[in-house]
Amino acid sequence: MITTNNIKFKGRHFNLAGRLFFPENFSEQIQQPAIVITHPTSADMNQTSSIYATKLAENGFLALAFDASYQGQSEGEPRYIEDPANRTTDIMYAIDYLNTLPFVDNSRIGAMGICAGGGYTINAAKTDKRIKAIGTVSAASAGGAYRESFGPDDALIATLEQIAKQRTAEATGSEPLITQWIPNNQSERIQMQLNDIDVIEAVDYYRTPRGQDSFSPNKVLFTSFGLLLNYDPVNLVEKLLNQPLEMVVGDRPGSFGSYRFAYEIYNKAASKNKHLTVLPGVSHYDLYDQPKAVNAAIEQLVPFFKSNL
Repeated sequence: MITTNNIKFKGRHFNLAGRLFFPENFSEQIQQPAIVITHPTSADMNQTSSIYATKLAENGFLALAFDASYQGQSEGEPRYIEDPANRTTDIMYAIDYLNTLPFVDNSRIGAMGICAGGGYTINAAKTDKRIKAIGTVSAASAGGAYRESFGPDDALIATLEQIAKQRTAEATGSEPLITQWIPNNQSERIQMQLNDIDVIEAVDYYRTPRGQDSFSPNKVLFTSFGLLLNYDPVNLVEKLLNQPLEMVVGDRPGSFGSYRFAYEIYNKAASKNKHLTVLPGVSHYDLYDQPKAVNAAIEQLVPFFKSNL
């Protein structure tokens, strides 16, 4: 039976909240591999990250799930910032923490992420070579998804102009503008005419008892979108992403772009040891928590990490 331990570790300017998942028969006297797990945008470690951390621990791995800076149970003000630079370095700080644990083998640290967490994991692995193996599930580029969402190009520029005005307002004393990631319910989604499968299932996951969590309140600082629109984890993967790579994605594509992103990374990555698993009849959000899809992903991830860590 696995056990867990809630922990705090140092980020850049404040503490991040995390949870260690210990495998059965864990011993502090034995150095072992560890895997850092990064959550999607709008999420926290209590949701899909903990599902995968639990599964990996059940298969013998020490796993660390954590909340991003400014979000969930981690510290940082103002709240609800989604900054790709911070999200990337959060992973590095999580590895820093693992480096301090005497029972972690620092030469066998892996990283995996779900949705945008997969994109951030890829972004971190390009430059942090302490990451010896990379696993992703429904990996996506948050930047790419929002560039398409706010597009075409003239609409993107108009959005950036709005963000510029809001930053000026906040710099001169206005309250931070907090908006929402997704519609709060299906009725609101229908009214907004958002009928893509990923949006439908996002509402079903995050805004119902299926995946709802008090530390994932569907809030985002509006000016964060300026940071997201300038972010591209695909950049330089053909030169810098050389670690073993396992990507798992469903074959039911939606607007968040994980299906296309998986192929793009797979085709461009410098990794010589890389594999893409496309699960038939599976959607982006099936891989968050639906047992059949999650177990199929774990069937790929466990032997991959065992072979490469």
